[in-house]
Amino acid sequence: MRYLMQVRFNGADAVIRELPPDERAKLTAEFEAIRGLPGVLDGNQLEAVATAKTVSVNDGRTIVSDGPTVADGAELDGYYIYDAPDVHAAIAFASRIPVARMGGTIELRAMVER
Repeated sequence: MRYLMQVRFNGADAVIRELPPDERAKLTAEFEAIRGLPGVLDGNQLEAVATAKTVSVNDGRTIVSDGPTVADGAELDGYYIYDAPDVHAAIAFASRIPVARMGGTIELRAMVER
C-alpha cells in the first residue's frame, strides 16, 4: 500500500536554522538519503507557505487567493510517498524522517488504490 507522509515542521525549521553549518549539512544529507531508500516513490520539501496559492471554482469562475487553506502552524512543509507492505512499516519509516525527532510531525495517509 502506498502512503503519503505529510511533513510538518512545526517550528523545527527554526531549530534547523540554529544548527552549526556542518550539522545542517548532515541533516540535509539525511533528508536526501531518505528519498533514495527502497519503497520511496517521491519526496520533496515545499517552498515557503507564503508562496502558496489556493484555487477554487465558483459558477465557472476561477478564484485564486494567496496563501494556504489551513491555519498557521498546520501547513504542509514537505512530503514523501512510500510504498509499504503495511501500516506498521509505514510508521517505522516515518519515524526515520528527521523532523519527527525535532518537534515536527509526520501525518500518514494511505492512498486509495485504483
